[in-house]
Amino acid sequence: MQYRLGRWHLVPIALAAIVLLGALAMLGLDRAMRVSALDETRAAATSQAAILAAGLESELNKFSLVPRVLAVDPEVAALLAGDRWQRRVLNRRLAALAQQTNAAAIYLMDARGLTLAASNWDRPDSFIGSNYGFRDYFAGARRDGTASEFALGTVSRRPGLYLAERVGPAENPLGVVAVKVEFDSLEAKWRDAEDGVFVTDTGGIVLLASNPDWRFRAAENRAETAAPRDPARDAMRFGVAQPRPFELPATGTAASPMRMIEKTQPIAPIGWELHLLADPAPRLLVATANGRLAGVIAIALLALAGAGAAVWRRQRQARAAAHVAEQTAALRDQLQQANRLATLGQITAGLGHEIRQPLAAMRVYAESGERLLEADRHAEAADNFGKIASLAGRIGEITEEQLHFSRRSAEEPRDITLAEVIDGSRLLLRDQIRQKGITLTPPAGEAAAAKVRARHVQLEQVLVNLLQNAVQAAGEGGQIMLAVTRAAGTLRLSVTDDGPGVPADLRDTLFQPFVTSKTEGIGLGLAIARDIMRQIGGDLVHEDTASGARFTMVMLAA
Repeated sequence: MQYRLGRWHLVPIALAAIVLLGALAMLGLDRAMRVSALDETRAAATSQAAILAAGLESELNKFSLVPRVLAVDPEVAALLAGDRWQRRVLNRRLAALAQQTNAAAIYLMDARGLTLAASNWDRPDSFIGSNYGFRDYFAGARRDGTASEFALGTVSRRPGLYLAERVGPAENPLGVVAVKVEFDSLEAKWRDAEDGVFVTDTGGIVLLASNPDWRFRAAENRAETAAPRDPARDAMRFGVAQPRPFELPATGTAASPMRMIEKTQPIAPIGWELHLLADPAPRLLVATANGRLAGVIAIALLALAGAGAAVWRRQRQARAAAHVAEQTAALRDQLQQANRLATLGQITAGLGHEIRQPLAAMRVYAESGERLLEADRHAEAADNFGKIASLAGRIGEITEEQLHFSRRSAEEPRDITLAEVIDGSRLLLRDQIRQKGITLTPPAGEAAAAKVRARHVQLEQVLVNLLQNAVQAAGEGGQIMLAVTRAAGTLRLSVTDDGPGVPADLRDTLFQPFVTSKTEGIGLGLAIARDIMRQIGGDLVHEDTASGARFTMVMLAA
């Protein structure tokens, strides 16, 4: 009887041990799920911060081209030289350009800062007649050629980024062209999609934010190391003489507050930083609930724990894989578009030169044709007008290719010849190749007529990237050769240059993100290019050569 009582006494002890082990297992499971949720939140925040930063950089690169092009515009120079008849024409041009680019304002100032023409010429708050010589961006552009400043508008009191470019030489500046960019729509998107986003300048002042209350506050992590501030200048730029400190918002409950996860991303080339705040609470709640549910099921159904846990794990992995695949696809598309826009930003100055030359010739032919008509020399005048039409067609070809390259591609794969892709890429880079005196040898006509099935804009993006790299590597007077070969149902388009070649220590990691041998750039071009080629069932490879470098696009023949 005592033996039986001893066995019965072991039952509560065993039950207590099971409960204790279950509680310890539950605590361990809770901790593991919390760590996993925090890691997932940090990884997602890092990826999303990179996407948002790339989008903002693309927006800034787009607007930075406007004052550069206008600074060399003949009509701008004519108005600054005293031709007041140009004012009306230039006002309307600037208004149309502001509408096309979504710029808040585009305006031209003389050497003293007096505004002569503006996109808002017909509005009550027109800049015409206002003097902005006191602005930092005006003085900086006169001194350095280009400048930027984020500040409140003196009339509208709306914040924006001013991008300015000097007109004329440094020793005798004629004036300054400025573009004001406002970010209301971008901040609205951030409010709808993210937990919190803000952008700081080099002094730690919050310039853009998903929450308007954060704007023009001093972020602690940058303000502590920044130079002493000038209250008068801050009052003029930001409307506050002493910016209040910015504190990161807390999440969670009052009884259990939780710190937001912050990820930063630099914004080139103006030294800003984008800060993404991610709330870990939702993921933590979901992860904790899932972990406890799994623990209860495991304790209650010990016999089925192995099979149940395996099924749950597979389902969770499948959901996570689907979610990651969806995010990866979206990120890939945005990075490809950002890469296209950044590439276009680098070659737009050359395209402007390609357009200015035929425009100048058209003007000469038109003036000559007018004099020929007055002299009743109609046949010669008709010949001039034919040349004008031909030059206009050339301009249309250049601009159409530029628009096609910058557009986000929604086209389905189709049969295209390699000649289409090669001709489009050469057109976009023709000015760079000509300026450096590079000899570009295209493939034979029969070889270039080979067809592949793909999206035209994607293949052109890869080839433009490879050709740009080859132009930079070959240098002045260099040689670049394009070749097309066919092997086992594939087509291979090779780009070979006679530059210094790829350093040996980079060859194994050449296609990894953020690997580059250039002093400028972030090393995403080749990684994105290979990703595009593998999307269409091909590949991008680097091949060893005796000198220089060779990159080959491998594609399935149509």
